Amino acid sequence: MAESGQITVTTAGTAVQGTDVDGMLFLISAHPDNTDTVWIGNDGSSDVTNANGFPLQPTGAPIPMGVVNLDRLWFDADMSGEKICWLKIQA
Repeated sequence: MAESGQITVTTAGTAVQGTDVDGMLFLISAHPDNTDTVWIGNDGSSDVTNANGFPLQPTGAPIPMGVVNLDRLWFDADMSGEKICWLKIQA
């Protein structure tokens, strides 16, 4: 059974840590209702910004991310309230 969820960046410019979900492979995409870019990554000090993150556009395809836990990733957005969707596809 696949687990899934969403992460909301409440305040643009303030990165949000991913959900505590063990896994090995996740599909991650920007929510289709988003109006601007969201950023994914980890700069090594538990943060991500538009200067060092990987961009996800609202109309972009999901990207696969291999991480042992989704909480290793951080998410930020150019607009407050934007969302990131995730789907765990491999434990």
